[in-house]
Amino acid sequence: YHNGTLLERPAQRSSGRLELRGLSPEHAGTYHCKASNEAGAIRSEPAQLTVLAQGRPSCRAEPEPSLVELPRECPQDAGGSRYYNVGRCPASPCPGNGSEPSGCGEESGRCCGVRRMELRQVPCAGSAPLPLMVVAECGCGPCARPRVLVRGRVTAADTGEPLRFGHVFVGGRKVGFTDYQGSFTIEVPPDARRLVARFVDGRQRLVDAVKVLPFDRRGGAVYQEVKMLRKKEPVELDGGRSNAIPLGEAGGREPVGELVLPAGVFLRPSGEVFNGTVKASVTFVDPRDMGTASAASSDLSFADAEGEIVPLRTYGMFAVDFREGDSGAELQAGPVQVRMDAAQVWMPEHLQKMKLWSLNPESGLWEEEGVLRPAGGGRKKRRRREERTFLVGNLEIRERRLFNLDVPEDRRCFVKVRAYSNEKFNPYEQLEGVVVSLVNLEPQPGFPSNPRAWGRFDSAVTGANGACLPAFCDARRPDAYAALVTATLGGEELEAVASSPELNPGAVGVAQPYLGKLGYRRSDHEDAALKKTAFQINVAKPDPDNADENDGPVYSYRNLRECEEAPVGANHLRFYRVEVDRYEYNVVPFKESDVTSWTGDYLAWWPNPQEFRACFIKVRLEGPQEYMVRSRNVGGSHPRTRGQLYGLRDSRSVRDPLLGDASGACVEFKCGGMLFDQSLADRTLVSVAPQGSCRRTAVNGLLRDYLSRHPPLADNNHTGAFSMLAPLDPLGHNYGIYTVTDQNPRLAKEIAIGRCFAGTSDGFSREMRAGEGTAVTFSCQERPPGRESLFQRLLSSPAEA
Repeated sequence: YHNGTLLERPAQRSSGRLELRGLSPEHAGTYHCKASNEAGAIRSEPAQLTVLAQGRPSCRAEPEPSLVELPRECPQDAGGSRYYNVGRCPASPCPGNGSEPSGCGEESGRCCGVRRMELRQVPCAGSAPLPLMVVAECGCGPCARPRVLVRGRVTAADTGEPLRFGHVFVGGRKVGFTDYQGSFTIEVPPDARRLVARFVDGRQRLVDAVKVLPFDRRGGAVYQEVKMLRKKEPVELDGGRSNAIPLGEAGGREPVGELVLPAGVFLRPSGEVFNGTVKASVTFVDPRDMGTASAASSDLSFADAEGEIVPLRTYGMFAVDFREGDSGAELQAGPVQVRMDAAQVWMPEHLQKMKLWSLNPESGLWEEEGVLRPAGGGRKKRRRREERTFLVGNLEIRERRLFNLDVPEDRRCFVKVRAYSNEKFNPYEQLEGVVVSLVNLEPQPGFPSNPRAWGRFDSAVTGANGACLPAFCDARRPDAYAALVTATLGGEELEAVASSPELNPGAVGVAQPYLGKLGYRRSDHEDAALKKTAFQINVAKPDPDNADENDGPVYSYRNLRECEEAPVGANHLRFYRVEVDRYEYNVVPFKESDVTSWTGDYLAWWPNPQEFRACFIKVRLEGPQEYMVRSRNVGGSHPRTRGQLYGLRDSRSVRDPLLGDASGACVEFKCGGMLFDQSLADRTLVSVAPQGSCRRTAVNGLLRDYLSRHPPLADNNHTGAFSMLAPLDPLGHNYGIYTVTDQNPRLAKEIAIGRCFAGTSDGFSREMRAGEGTAVTFSCQERPPGRESLFQRLLSSPAEA
């Protein structure tokens, strides 16, 4: 198919390959394939073809604008702007050699990238200029092929207990185990568009979890928290008698339905009927319980008759596990009957559309098992004499699968979300690699549908232009459907924009009157004690005849491209990272959320784009306030970088709640080790100094001993600073040095900071105990007026400082 139209010419479709010759502009667009047989149909992901005119370069030599923040001592222009344009090259594919069988796109191995960089000197007040590498020219070269990873942790949804040594499967193939803490790492195959992972508890206490995990195709690692439901305690059944197991009766609710097991229905794998004692465990995922949404499997999608991936809306999922009472051997069952209470279905059209589905654990897609037909029931309803009406379907349980009571849903929209590094919401300070999750909530009471519950859920990873998440919507009534949205970065929850005491459209990112129609409310809107990390909106489908509603943040399902390509000035919903009082400056610019932006240079802060090593030093400050602490990092022992700046790091100290006159800071420094050519190690010369009038009073004995045994020693003549040649060994918290290696630079830093603040090698507490695991201690006073601080002078050369 080309732009959705079937290509009819057989010559172009022979042997399953499409070959286009004599390309012209009308060949540009999207292409996809569809395969079908008696079992159904499936569509491929679309491929985008760009056709360039003769002589038109695919990679412009002039770099695109990209801003970096300078230290506050270094205004760039008369307006006092602290942002400097360092340029960037878009990582777009370049045409390859036309003689090659596959001479286009990334398959040719050629992509747009940095061809030449220039060193600039940025003037700074009261100190020497700062060096800064700027992209001078772009050009086609080898494509960066970073590893694409998904990392995370698997825990039980009820207790938070980690899944220790659980099995991890991708596409039916075992790829590893979780560790003792429940952590896992999955390397995404290069051609993957949809990553489906299955987590299995070897001790059979938790229900298998099948998760569709979002990932960032540009490389690096996305972090995911995976929740698993605990299996319901088994009940003993007589296999020779008819039995019924209710579905969803927990919490005093009326059951959604029941699983009816006729006499003689249990079978051994050989086909032999088993009439003995059966231990039956049926775990029901009830969408009326909001707490189960995070633990539910898959992304509730199926492939329709045209092969398109279409969403489902669930009325409940259940996992069954039948075993022999004595031996514990697995049993099969079939046919069994699933009876669903029609009174639980408030939307009349769903009575005809309700189906029974089972989850394919390899594809993560739901497959139809059968249609549920209305039928009378013989069981009486509580407190009432009338009979219940059931939707009845049949099912055979031949393998351990998750089953679902669902209806396809065609009232769909997309919601535009962006994440920012702080609440200034500057367009050039957007965060990439943020996992945004949206839970679709059922309509408000009074609307002709179900009572408040979740219907499905989706996740997406933000890129340079945010993320678009699918959601159910309604054009007739704005509050028919709602969505609960959250965002995490490396496991850290981001904050949503406040909705009380008053709603600020400029901060939320949506103009009135559409904002009022959406009914935006942050999670703490009515109770200030609640978290501020989620917001809820009515997913009001935009009115095409209303100009105020055609600029986002909700887009109709057919306008996905408009949502993805919307300019930053268009309406969108926002998350932001709570200001952490940290500042970073790299001489060679690098976006940690985009591994493909890495440039090989001797002055690069991160010398290896396949593995990122973060180092932090803990500093204790004894004084009446909090202080900014800066590390200045220059080449120390490598002949190519000696005396040249790598970068600066600032961090504000955190007051100890138990010690009123002490605070502590965890300050990043550039690790010692190999530079980008991987031929010779450099021991970075690190200088650490607090802002204000401070003097060094103590250095960790273990660290001092280590440095003395690994000469040369850095000069520590100045009493207001601490200097060292960075150790090549990782050391540990006893030294006041915290080192973490990961495939994701941001995650490596977050883990290292967590350990630094906790003062233990494996802790993640943010509570500061300034005296534990401290490398150096300063005694500080209020900064005397008019005195130039060593903090500012550290912008100059180490010798001058």
